[in-house]
Amino acid sequence: MDGFVILDKPAGMSSAAAVSRVKRLMERGTKIGHAGTLDPFATGVLLLLIGRGTKASEKLMDQPKRYDATIKFGATTSTDDLESPEIAWPAAVEPSLEKLESAVAQFAGVILQRPPVFSALKISGQPAYKLARGGTPVDLKARAVRIDGMEILSWRWPLLKIRVDCGRGTYIRAIARDLGEKLSTGGYLTELRRTRIGAFDIAGAVTLERLGLEGVAPHLRTVSLVDAKHSEQSGQDDQHQG
Repeated sequence: MDGFVILDKPAGMSSAAAVSRVKRLMERGTKIGHAGTLDPFATGVLLLLIGRGTKASEKLMDQPKRYDATIKFGATTSTDDLESPEIAWPAAVEPSLEKLESAVAQFAGVILQRPPVFSALKISGQPAYKLARGGTPVDLKARAVRIDGMEILSWRWPLLKIRVDCGRGTYIRAIARDLGEKLSTGGYLTELRRTRIGAFDIAGAVTLERLGLEGVAPHLRTVSLVDAKHSEQSGQDDQHQG
């Protein structure tokens, strides 16, 4: 088997665990990986790369991504998401829609973003989250990321639902944290669903349950399709930039 599968990853499972589940459905020795990690609480598009499909990893991870996210204001957490205890901001005041829209508009184009302390980025060979859990101070430098667009889907204090189109290496958790700081309310991520990587949409995704019942082969996309979709997406990006 050579190619990739568009998986709709469920909540409560790491990307590595999802890969392991699918690997057990295949012949022993089959090479399998994924392109673009999703946090355990997040759901949505996870591209599983199989056989020669693993060679397309970098190309796929460089593709633009789309997320639907829910941010809760009025509190923060140490992990910038719901996987650690909430710390209330008693003085937080509900911002006006105008102020919210102004803050959201500041996340556009290439911006500097400080990665979450609890992330897999390496510091002296160790993942930052392991150091943070051990009580070691973690100082991650801000780095440039690309935000292609942010759209407000719904707003009712304290919950904001947004759609984010972004480039590689963008942390939606960090957007939640930084937006809360701009509004002086605090904020953290409560829901995250990736709905697209490049031209591969959640509408074409398959669940683990279906893979278990139907097998991997009926849902395997060819490596040549990756190249075709990559060229198609690049052309669309060029037109958009022009």
